[in-house]
Amino acid sequence: MNGYTTSQIKEFKKLTSQKLRDRFVLEQLFQPGQCELFYWEVDRTIVGGAIPVGEPLSLEAPQSLIAADSFCERREAGIINLGGAGAISTDGTEWQLGKCDTLYIGRGTREIMMTSADASDPAHFYIVSYPAHTTYPTTLATEETTNRVELGSPEGANERVILQQIHQNGIQSCQLVMGYTELKTGSVWNTFPPHTHTRRSEVYTYFDLEGENLVMHFMGPADASRNIVMRNLQPVLSPPWSMHCGAGTSNYKFVWAMGGENQEFDDMDAIPLTELK
Repeated sequence: MNGYTTSQIKEFKKLTSQKLRDRFVLEQLFQPGQCELFYWEVDRTIVGGAIPVGEPLSLEAPQSLIAADSFCERREAGIINLGGAGAISTDGTEWQLGKCDTLYIGRGTREIMMTSADASDPAHFYIVSYPAHTTYPTTLATEETTNRVELGSPEGANERVILQQIHQNGIQSCQLVMGYTELKTGSVWNTFPPHTHTRRSEVYTYFDLEGENLVMHFMGPADASRNIVMRNLQPVLSPPWSMHCGAGTSNYKFVWAMGGENQEFDDMDAIPLTELK
């Protein structure tokens, strides 16, 4: 463990609940009629949310985040629709996205425009982007092309389906790995037992949390776990040194997106439950 990581963990252990939220939770990412972007220095991640309700929204490259003429000049992006039907146009090619469809956009794409089919039930486009060293073709993942992995059990309250969209055996990318997980009725635990991804970081976004339901997201080193209360459509940043798992007041879904040293979905360092404090 290097000194930089050690200092981060020491600081983490001193954070109050509000400072944890300020540091790791993006509470207001989805705003009607806007495309909001957040830059996270870990793996040079950009996380965004866009809700088109009138005119199309453009995914652009603000100089405050990246010095480029277009957003994907040197980046790749995954955009999953978490709302009503919508469409994304990439350099004049239009892609129709239903709920939970994901569009991978390759490096070099110049124009990215997002629209909703119905302003009264707008699309909620969730964006995750990493730097890219080569170009892979822009590709749409739908329910029919998504790989499904069944995990967990009713006895463990963690029966769930992992839906892999951008991954080694699916849509190809430079470093982005992305998909979502759906917990079945009666199950509330995800990513349990917990683990870390020392060689890559991860962003979680919880969605389809109805009413006042919430998820208790656990993070931190094994000997100093902390919880953060997560509500619908709130992303949480997970550094490489931090474990991550969650338990909800009902079943729910969440988007997982990773970038870093490798793309192997199973590349994780499990944390024995006996070490948790």
